[in-house]
Amino acid sequence: MADTPVQLVVGLGNPGPGHAGDRHNAGFWCVDALAAKLGVTLSEESRYKGLLGRAASGLRLLEPLTYMNLSGQSVAACASYFRIPPAAIVVVHDELDLAPGVVRLKRGGGHGGHNGLRSIDQQLGSNDYLRVRIGIGHPGPGGDVSAYVLGKPPAAEREAVEGAIEAVLGVFERILDGQIDRAMNTLNRRDKKL
Repeated sequence: MADTPVQLVVGLGNPGPGHAGDRHNAGFWCVDALAAKLGVTLSEESRYKGLLGRAASGLRLLEPLTYMNLSGQSVAACASYFRIPPAAIVVVHDELDLAPGVVRLKRGGGHGGHNGLRSIDQQLGSNDYLRVRIGIGHPGPGGDVSAYVLGKPPAAEREAVEGAIEAVLGVFERILDGQIDRAMNTLNRRDKKL
């Protein structure tokens, strides 16, 4: 049985050229790649505090310009205006608990300390949205997490993350159609080959 078809894909990150290459911007990288694949142009929309684009299918792509810890303001404004329920939203974000190149897809769950997800949960009043978790690795015990996520990955790590994004794009039609289990299975099988 299919889940709710997706109407909105949100990539999380921090705006501005100074943050463009940060690990924390993996969500932006993925939505940029999806926009390029779908031929969608993202334009600044002050009403939604973000960059917004619309595909021919009606799917909307959003990159909040609020900075990570206020991402929910942008997501809630867009979801409210277009009457998009949480179950029809996909949020793409960086994930410290997964190695670079690993990607996971899941619905709901806690924010795991991720400030962008925490803000979205608060603003939507729900955590019943899909998450595409793109692994960026962890600085290790005692490491400075803030400096790590706001740092730029070395070339090999960035290449691994780009590979994960390509894998996500490869199953995106299934995700959009609500075939979440099939998309999960494909991504999980891929991870075992790394």
